[in-house]
Amino acid sequence: MNRISLWEGTAADVHFPAQNEDLSVDVAIVGGGITGITAAQLLVAAGKSVAVIEAHRVGRGTTGHSTGNLHVAVDDQLQKLRKKWGDDVLSVVCQSRQAMITFIERTISQYGIDCGFVRRPHFIFPAEASQISTMEEEHAAALAGGLAATLSTVDLPMALGPALRIDGQAQFQPLSYVALLAKAIASDRCRIFENTKVVDINDRDQVVTTTGGGIRAKKIILATHTPKGFHLVQTELGPYREYGMAAKLASGALPDGIFWTLETPMHHSIRSYDGHLIVIGEKHKVGQHDNAEDYYGKLETYARRHFNVTTVDYRWSGQHYKPADELPFIGQSGTHPDLYMATGFSTSGLLYGPLAAHIITDDILGRENEWASVYKANRFTPVKSAKEFVKENVNVAEQYVKDFLLRRADVEKVADVAAGEGCLVEIDGKKVAVHRSTSGEWTALSPICTHMGCIVHWNGYEKSWDCPCHGSRFATDGEVIEGPAMLPLERLRVGE
Repeated sequence: MNRISLWEGTAADVHFPAQNEDLSVDVAIVGGGITGITAAQLLVAAGKSVAVIEAHRVGRGTTGHSTGNLHVAVDDQLQKLRKKWGDDVLSVVCQSRQAMITFIERTISQYGIDCGFVRRPHFIFPAEASQISTMEEEHAAALAGGLAATLSTVDLPMALGPALRIDGQAQFQPLSYVALLAKAIASDRCRIFENTKVVDINDRDQVVTTTGGGIRAKKIILATHTPKGFHLVQTELGPYREYGMAAKLASGALPDGIFWTLETPMHHSIRSYDGHLIVIGEKHKVGQHDNAEDYYGKLETYARRHFNVTTVDYRWSGQHYKPADELPFIGQSGTHPDLYMATGFSTSGLLYGPLAAHIITDDILGRENEWASVYKANRFTPVKSAKEFVKENVNVAEQYVKDFLLRRADVEKVADVAAGEGCLVEIDGKKVAVHRSTSGEWTALSPICTHMGCIVHWNGYEKSWDCPCHGSRFATDGEVIEGPAMLPLERLRVGE
């Protein structure tokens, strides 16, 4: 099964060196996705020197596993945002997100980036009877947010009732956009490093220590989707994974637009790109999946039920962090005025990432940003976030109790771990995370997440160890894939 995204399979192949020396810059940016590269673009244009540190390859993390959609509508519906925050905040959210679509389009023109950007309408429609009544409320919310929205119809087999149509939205190849933008801005004043992992962030002395050396900076931006290390804001975030597929059709027209189905408990995202049908869905909490549940299979079954699918060419998953009060956290971290964060984008990182880059850049340059106050990272919203805050943190507490006190080993001994799989094994009274390669070699790790000490769970779909508390993910050798953890899982030595 091909487990790379459509974007990874079709993107421009751009490479950058690893860091191999100490350096000093005005701004150090941790993370080479759309947030970090856009921040570098804006800061360099303003005359600042920057260093971008990417643990893997530029754009091939969250950005390269996204939907490729650029739309103003939010994941949990505009009407819910309106009820929680009111029309003024709703308008800021809609107008700031729409402005970022225009900004991306302008950037593509400025640098001549080949990334398949096209304007498309966005349709939101009910796929089950219980959701039909929500369309008028969603339409009213869209109008209150200042959007060009109408009630329309959709010619898709799963559509029931009226659809909300929002014009002026867009789609593109997000990985090509970020990689080619990075290539265009890279220079002596804009150092971009790949395969360089951050191992420590000293916000007191403003030093980022990496596997390639030290970077001293006047300002530090954590553009890592969730902040590295421990930050209080992580108690306000729910980490989720969602699955995607790109398929070819034997017959029938590909949908020309961006389509969201309203279903319980989640919606599906449907569109086309470069001759492929793209379907996104099947969300679950990180590390709290059921390995017996075939999420890719369920997504493929859904697609085949409604379209004449011949082959599925790409399958992938992506991670997002849902904020308790439905707004991202952007700006000064609260621990130090020169440390910035950008997190809580939910499924909208392709727009909130550039927006965060604008807000943070303006703050660094001493300029007022008209949207900053709505998204500020150190806001306190106990009434608006209480329900989700309690739910997420009770969930984290339950994971601690269940895993440390109640969870038993998956198998009795190391030799019982199947080839290509990972299991918890109890050895000398302690749990050990053991992976057996397809060639029969064992790797034993401490199962204790290096972020906050939860026990990791084996993810059989992506062959990784995932933390159910705050979303850190580790490779079979213990190295950090993503999430707030900076240090790898401890390597252990065990026999069979």
